[in-house]
Amino acid sequence: MMRIAICDDEPKQRNTLRKTVERSLQLKGLSYQIDEFESGEALLAQLTTVTPDILFLDIEMGQLNGMDTARLLRKQVTETILIFVTSHPDYVFQGYEVKALHYILKPYKEQKILEVLDYALSELSINNKQAFLFSHKGSQRKLLLQDISYFCSEGRKVHVQTRTGTFTFYGKLNEIELELPDSFIRIHNRYLVNLQFVEEISSTSVCCAGQSLPLSRANRQELQLAFARTLLE
Repeated sequence: MMRIAICDDEPKQRNTLRKTVERSLQLKGLSYQIDEFESGEALLAQLTTVTPDILFLDIEMGQLNGMDTARLLRKQVTETILIFVTSHPDYVFQGYEVKALHYILKPYKEQKILEVLDYALSELSINNKQAFLFSHKGSQRKLLLQDISYFCSEGRKVHVQTRTGTFTFYGKLNEIELELPDSFIRIHNRYLVNLQFVEEISSTSVCCAGQSLPLSRANRQELQLAFARTLLE
């Protein structure tokens, strides 16, 4: 199910945007949930349990404005598609800093909302094909493959290391390996690495994202060949 969040300190503006988005999603037959937040603080407080696929974020809000909210959001979540809503087009150019996909000007025009929503849905479809999905602390979480440096198994638990931190969930490394593209390669019974983050290989270890990880003899040759191919690409 798709998760959409609307963060705006004006209830009427949230309601207008929500109705337009809901009508479009219903016509498309998509499964969704829309969460509303009246402040950046409220949104950030829920990130551990609610990670939106698409976020409509007002720039002009109370103590914590939309731009500062987006900066803090990006320290925890890189995969959320961010769309700014604003009455002042001058703010829009700052969106590049926080990887905003698009913006919508107030007062709202329905056609513009629909155009930007369709663009976001298209981007979400692409992202989902390049993402790893798992359950984390009772909610579904999505991580872009390009942000994952390695997986590490510990009993029934799997730790996934990313650019922004470590997440833990229950799973089996063998099953995870089957879900991932060839850019992820096994280096040990307990470790699966993203070749994009591999910096150095020795006879017994791999330097991946600044971490020294064990390399088994059985996996050494395959890793060396795969790493060499990435250097030639």
